[in-house]
Amino acid sequence: MHARSRWLMVSIGLGIMLNPLNSSMVAVAIPDIQNAFGLDYTTVSWIVFSFYVSSAVAQPVMGKASDLFGRKRIFLAGLVVAFAASLLAPLCSSFGWLIVLRIIQSVGTSMMVAVGMAIVRIHITEKRSAALATLSVFLSGAAAIGPFFGGLLTSNWGWEAIFFVNVPFALLGFFLSWKNIPEERSTDSTSSLREWLRRIDVPGIVLFTAGLVMLFIGLLSIEHGGQINVTGIVLAGIGLLLLVVCAAYELRVGTPFIPLRLFVRYPAITRVNMEFMLANLLFYAVFFGLPSYLQQVRGIDEFHAGMLMLSLGVCSLAISPAAGIWVGRQGAAPALRASAILMVFGAAGLAILQPDSGLFILFLILAAFGIGNGLNGVAMQAALFAAAPKEVIGVASGLFNTFRYLGTVLSSLLTGIVMSGSFNNAGFRTLGICLFSIALLLTILSLQKRGPVEHS
Repeated sequence: MHARSRWLMVSIGLGIMLNPLNSSMVAVAIPDIQNAFGLDYTTVSWIVFSFYVSSAVAQPVMGKASDLFGRKRIFLAGLVVAFAASLLAPLCSSFGWLIVLRIIQSVGTSMMVAVGMAIVRIHITEKRSAALATLSVFLSGAAAIGPFFGGLLTSNWGWEAIFFVNVPFALLGFFLSWKNIPEERSTDSTSSLREWLRRIDVPGIVLFTAGLVMLFIGLLSIEHGGQINVTGIVLAGIGLLLLVVCAAYELRVGTPFIPLRLFVRYPAITRVNMEFMLANLLFYAVFFGLPSYLQQVRGIDEFHAGMLMLSLGVCSLAISPAAGIWVGRQGAAPALRASAILMVFGAAGLAILQPDSGLFILFLILAAFGIGNGLNGVAMQAALFAAAPKEVIGVASGLFNTFRYLGTVLSSLLTGIVMSGSFNNAGFRTLGICLFSIALLLTILSLQKRGPVEHS
């Protein structure tokens, strides 16, 4: 690979890693943020909700924007947005403003993820597969080290450090990207803006986002002080209604934000997405829930909680190459079954966890989920390619990532509801029982025979 190509890889890698890094660093910082603003766990979990809901919406939207405004422009703009949000977020005096800046940070980092892979595909012609694999290492590696990095920063400099640390990365990334990403043909910004607004399905985005947020607000507030909150029921009902209206609208519109017709036409794709959503729900419930349990229930400090959580990402990364070989030889089904069974054992471990359970038991639980996630990440991609005909693989891949984010958001929703505002050992064991039930459902789905691709 030529020197210019290597510098381009470094430039793109520094940008795209900010999204998984910032989504994962916060896992260990949640208790510190909770204490700083005097919040219960249910409220502070919006620091997770807001980031993933924003990413789920921003990435496909910004991918379309890059086709019209230019990929380099979108990538550089993303770095500027991420820089500004990361610089201002630690200065917030209220949790509400922190959430606003967290959303802006998510949009900025999503702009880079949405176009980074495309830039590499277009401008690197030699050893392209190795280049794309390298970008995947940036993404998965940043997610893996995020909890450890977050624990290290938070234990020494407080929760604010997980935002400030982005500033030098964004500055360096902007300089390298401005210098190394090739210029593209300029376009008419006015006509491009009109075309972009026509193509992105604004009503569908608004209905989907508003419905999801209202549903989550309602579900999280249904139970308050041991009593049923009527307002929560009403809000959840409104959110559900908005999602139904969104579904009806998306089935009629020509260029939908969520291509629901694909589900009807290709049931195999529907199944893969549902399995992927459940697997991410399981993994991220542990990813975000266990650090709070370790700190608030077990009294482990941020640094050592981050060290323990590092095993989750390391196990996931370590198994991925072997998973690729296994899936290449025997197909996706065996790896998906093994992944589901490992998560059953991991969830069972959470369900029987005791306050005096040793760290080795926690490591085994994390290893089960980490290895399961590594197998799942490779096998689910293969299952998607097997289920989706070539003419819809682009749309199917985008939808696949949307379900990844939905699983992540649902994991935080489930944790927030089960914990009812504060972490304790009994609540965490209840969460383990819920995850055990979901893992069993995922196992049942994985054991069913996979049908052939359905062509029109």
